[in-house]
Amino acid sequence: MRQLSIAVGIAAYLAPGLLAQKTLTWEQAKQELEATNPTLRASRIGIQESRADEITAYLRPNPDLTVSIDQISPLTTPDYPYRPFSDSVPLVSTSYLIERRHKRSLRRESAQESTAIAISELDDQRRNLLFDLRTAFIQVLQQKSVLAVTRESLEFYDRSLAVSRERFKAGDIAQVDLDRLELQRVQFETDVQTALVNLRTAKIQLQMLLYDRTPIEKLDVTGPFDFKEILNPLEELRQAAFDSRADLRAAIQSVDKAKTDYRLAVANGSTDPIFLLDVGREQPVRAYVGAGINIPLRIFDRNQGEKARTQLDIKRNERLVEANRAQIFSDVDSAYATLQSDLVLLRPYKARYLQQAARVRETISFSYQHGGASLLDFLQAQQDYRGIQLSYLNLVGSFLSAANQMNFAVGREVIP
Repeated sequence: MRQLSIAVGIAAYLAPGLLAQKTLTWEQAKQELEATNPTLRASRIGIQESRADEITAYLRPNPDLTVSIDQISPLTTPDYPYRPFSDSVPLVSTSYLIERRHKRSLRRESAQESTAIAISELDDQRRNLLFDLRTAFIQVLQQKSVLAVTRESLEFYDRSLAVSRERFKAGDIAQVDLDRLELQRVQFETDVQTALVNLRTAKIQLQMLLYDRTPIEKLDVTGPFDFKEILNPLEELRQAAFDSRADLRAAIQSVDKAKTDYRLAVANGSTDPIFLLDVGREQPVRAYVGAGINIPLRIFDRNQGEKARTQLDIKRNERLVEANRAQIFSDVDSAYATLQSDLVLLRPYKARYLQQAARVRETISFSYQHGGASLLDFLQAQQDYRGIQLSYLNLVGSFLSAANQMNFAVGREVIP
């Protein structure tokens, strides 16, 4: 029994370290966002609430029922026995409000349009969250690449430093040159630690969006960290944005709802008759049936303000649609310009600069190790290689961020 308890304790202690590695692709990250993000889940509940409001909006008015009895005799005399209801007059009446001008249908139509707007707003919220998620995803990929480059640079420098130590022992280089090489290693160590911190920060942001409780050390992402040529023309991207943007769709739906609300305000200004029916009995035993209609006199229009407000609301929402269209133009054009600018810079890096920097580093390092290059040339070659590699990775990250901005501007993934 004691051995079992010890085994359980050891298993509990080691459990966090035994958790499987969780590696997400972009598609898996999107699916997890849809399933777990609390903001999206709350918005879906809001849509259900809006659908419940549709039921309320279409409810019929209930009839009124009145039951009364009059002329109850509370007294009695020696000549008459106690009969309190002998002279009573019972009465049963009912009334029902008739809503004119399609008020009920217009209320339901307005509620349905509110639901449609809520659905579009959910889609726009999803668009914003996907943008944030893709930004965090790209950051993790970028910092992983930066970490790989900084580690590779440190390992290469350590190999060169080991050769330099052997040369110092053999008397080929002075103590001051070896000290300068040792001091230069601090920069490469700093780069590695900075990349580790940035990678952890990016994972924390990704974890927050996914509402994930996986330990940071066990959470990872995978996917290409590279650029590709943009084949979509600008006009095609603009049209795709007009067709796909959920915020533009919600703005257009708001105009439709404002028009429905105006029609409802006009309808509410009309009078609604109340039909009445009553059945009673009088003494001597004689039953009767009566009917009537109650029509409010519309001497004053008590709905003028609502009519004016809803009519102005139509114009306000139409202006918002125009502003939304202008914003779409700006978003798409800005993202497209950034993409093209990044491509102009990335093409020569991939075609020449990366290979040249690696070739120069290898050549100068070999030459320095054999006494053919100066220490300054060696250090400069290391810095040039490191700078070119990091600049390239930052440019790729900028390109992918601009592609993410383009997808955000269009409202769907046009650049995977």
